[in-house]
Amino acid sequence: MDLLQYDFFQHALLGSLLTAIACGIVGTYIVSRRLVFISGGITHASFGGLGLGFYLGMNPILMAMLFSVLSAFGVEWVSKTQNVREDSAIAGVWSLGMALGVIFIFLTPGYAPNLSAYLFGNILTVSTGDIIWIAALALLLVVLFALFLREIVYVAFDRDFAVTQGLPVKWIEYVMMFFIAVTIVLSIRLVGIMLLMSLLTLPQITVNLFTSDFKKIIFGSIAIGFLGCVAGLVLSYFLNVPSGAFIILVLVLFFLIVKAIKAVLKR
Repeated sequence: MDLLQYDFFQHALLGSLLTAIACGIVGTYIVSRRLVFISGGITHASFGGLGLGFYLGMNPILMAMLFSVLSAFGVEWVSKTQNVREDSAIAGVWSLGMALGVIFIFLTPGYAPNLSAYLFGNILTVSTGDIIWIAALALLLVVLFALFLREIVYVAFDRDFAVTQGLPVKWIEYVMMFFIAVTIVLSIRLVGIMLLMSLLTLPQITVNLFTSDFKKIIFGSIAIGFLGCVAGLVLSYFLNVPSGAFIILVLVLFFLIVKAIKAVLKR
C-alpha cells in the first residue's frame, strides 16, 4: 500500500484503468471483425511515425498517431477499391512503417531518448498529459458506443447484412479504423509497440470463452485488462522487470488458467 503514496504509481494506475477501457471497447470490435492482423500492422506502422518525430525533433506520439491513422485509412482504401488483398496491404504497411522508423532513428543525431519505452512499454513513466489524452479517448469511445452500439455490432458481425439495412457501413468502418489507430498510439506507453496487439485481444478472447455477447465482452475485457495491468505493474515493480512485458505475461497466464478450468469443468 505504500506504493499508492507515489505520484508515478497513481498515474500508472489511472493510466491502466483508462487504457483498459479504451482497449476493451476497441479490442472487442477488433476481435469481432477479425481485424487482429490489421491492428498489428497499424501498431508496427506507427514506429515510422516515432522515428520521424525523433528525426524532426517533434512530439513522437503525434507523428506516430498521424502515421497510424494514414496507415489504417490506407489499408482500408487499398483493400476495398484497388483490388489488393487485405493481408498484402497490411504486410506492406507493416514493413514500410518499421523500415522508415529504423532509417529515421539511424539518421537522428545522437540517440533517440526513451526508445525502449515506446518499443516495450514503461507504464511507470506515464505523465499527466498522457492521462488526459487517454481519458479523452476513453470518453469519446464510451459516448460513441453508447449512441451507435447497434450499428457498430451489425457491421462487426455481418457487414453484408448491415448494408441491406441501409446503414452507412463505409463511414462506420473508417470511423472505427480511426479510433483503432488512435487507441493503439495512445496505449504504446503502457506495453509498447512489440506487445500492444496482445492487450487488444487477450482480454477479449478470455471473456469470449464464456460468452459471445458484445456488451459482456466489452465489460469483461475492461475488467480483465485492468486487473492484468495492476497485477503486472505491482509484480514488475517488486521483481524489477519491464512492466509492459509482465502485464502481457499475466494476461497470457490468466487466459491459459481460465481455459484449463473451463476444459476441466466441461469434462
